Amino acid sequence: MREIQLIVHISLDGFVASESGSLDGFQPGEDNLAFVTDIAEQADTILSGRVTYDMLNVYWPTAAKNPAATKAEVRYSNWYNDTNKIIVSRTLKGSNEMVLSEDFISNVKEIKSKPGKPIVIFGSPSVAGQLMEHNLIDVYWIFVNPVIFGKGIPWFKTLNESKKLKITETRKFINGEMGLKYHLTK
Repeated sequence: MREIQLIVHISLDGFVASESGSLDGFQPGEDNLAFVTDIAEQADTILSGRVTYDMLNVYWPTAAKNPAATKAEVRYSNWYNDTNKIIVSRTLKGSNEMVLSEDFISNVKEIKSKPGKPIVIFGSPSVAGQLMEHNLIDVYWIFVNPVIFGKGIPWFKTLNESKKLKITETRKFINGEMGLKYHLTK
């Protein structure tokens, strides 16, 4: 059975982005990206919503070719380009990636039940919220950033019941961000 690992950056007040969807409030860090790449390289599939897919796909396919790219950016870009992508969308057409639309929970359960490497989810609060409702996320990597947005896109918008998690690792980054790893307890 494949493990699903969520990787999400949040503000101290629980937002994944500003109201406009901008991530500008999160200060990037080379050590953070290298660490996230270490996690990502264990997986062979990205699962995301269309908005997150569009955000990732604008930059990462060509980032390694940028002469100013850092070592971590090159690593992440190369991994991104070699990784299977599953996008949850009702509107995406003409993609070479696997697109799930109707009853994506059943599709994810089927994909998860097969042998293979972990699947990672970056952000995608709507998709992740629905997966959380069905206890399909095994590992939560929550990167808490030292910023308060006041308003924005909330992380836990759709959750209707409590979930018990066990903290298994912490990591502090140079930019003041804290990485917290939790496992779902069943």
